[in-house]
Amino acid sequence: MSRESEADPSGEDVLPGALPGALPGALPGTLPEALRAELVAFRRDMHMHPELGNQEFRTTAAIKARLEKAGLEPRVLAVGTGLICDIGTVGGGGAAGAGSDGVPVLAMRADIDALPIPDTKTECAYRSKVPDRAHACGHDVHTTVVLGAGLVLAELHRQGRLPRPVRLIFQPAEEVLPGGAADAIEGGALDGVGRIIAVHCDPRVDAGKVGLREGAITSACDRLEISLDGPGGHTARPHLTTDLVTAVARVVTDVPALVGRRVDTRAGLAVTWGRIESGHAPNVIPQHAELSGTVRCLDIEAWRQAPDIVVAAIDEVANLHRAKSEINYVRGVPPVVNDGDVAALLRDAMVARRGEAGVESTEQSLGGEDFSWYLERVPGAMARLGVRPPGERTVRDLHQGDFDADESAITVGVELFTAAALLDAATRRH
Repeated sequence: MSRESEADPSGEDVLPGALPGALPGALPGTLPEALRAELVAFRRDMHMHPELGNQEFRTTAAIKARLEKAGLEPRVLAVGTGLICDIGTVGGGGAAGAGSDGVPVLAMRADIDALPIPDTKTECAYRSKVPDRAHACGHDVHTTVVLGAGLVLAELHRQGRLPRPVRLIFQPAEEVLPGGAADAIEGGALDGVGRIIAVHCDPRVDAGKVGLREGAITSACDRLEISLDGPGGHTARPHLTTDLVTAVARVVTDVPALVGRRVDTRAGLAVTWGRIESGHAPNVIPQHAELSGTVRCLDIEAWRQAPDIVVAAIDEVANLHRAKSEINYVRGVPPVVNDGDVAALLRDAMVARRGEAGVESTEQSLGGEDFSWYLERVPGAMARLGVRPPGERTVRDLHQGDFDADESAITVGVELFTAAALLDAATRRH
């Protein structure tokens, strides 16, 4: 692991200001320059070595080594990648697994996997070295933020200035439906946790700011895989067989329209296709066709009904064209629904660090995020971490090979999370 500095986050430059509880006043836990440089180097190394979901062995080892160097005791998940790390003793008090005062702890979650797409950045010293693999969703930034927050909070704990334990969760396989959150939860990630927070890179928000929203901030996302079959035949006699290409075309166009008329349009239930394959010759009607896509939904109740609605629409259109359909509806993730109190905690933390100008409102997106599975069990919130260089007009969107982030966002994320941990401990009693 290449690093610009091996310095530990110690000294008064790390811990300016008063202890939490003595508010208003500066909060401890800002990021010193030596650690900032190390975290940038850590992020770049991770960016150069992207690993797909459930294959993040190098990434897991690098995180584990740095946490152990800070005197912490991370434990790798049973699936072999991803890890959980507590700062301070978790397990005392009246609530099972809570902190020493019996209050459930705050958890910080990062996702560590990359995407199966090529890195197309041509003039970047830290572009991916792995063919057809890229951190094009910012998970390297998320991971570095939680790692950095953990290192700063560990130093606060060493100095007796961390009022309550904090848990770090480095989760594998966020990009693999239904997501690696289930493995982390099964591994005890939420045991004793009362609240959980996360960030997600947003290339439409300027670096130095975060976007926040109470309620749903992402959408549900499922996957569709469909096979259509027929006897095949000659294109001169389509009336004697199943015109499979036409059947596929009708499924592509008619199913989204049907679905859109069978739920309240405010639910935002949308079917979008990403792949179609059929046929080998211009004068042969094929026997087999495949198509796949996603089902996205803004409303959680409509999402629960979506499989029955979508499958029925596909069958109706396929039957109309005498095609036999086989449907694999892969359940994905529900919407991320931000708890109002935890969203307010993130807002207060950002204001404490950057002032009111550091926070802006954000809209609900149609993107899916398996952070939602944690929120099915405990209250939590996700902030959109601005990664666009201020003044830049070109947006390097997520899931594109040229995506990159303004690395000043790492400092913003670390200080947001450390402030959230301290404010949470100062204000919450249950």
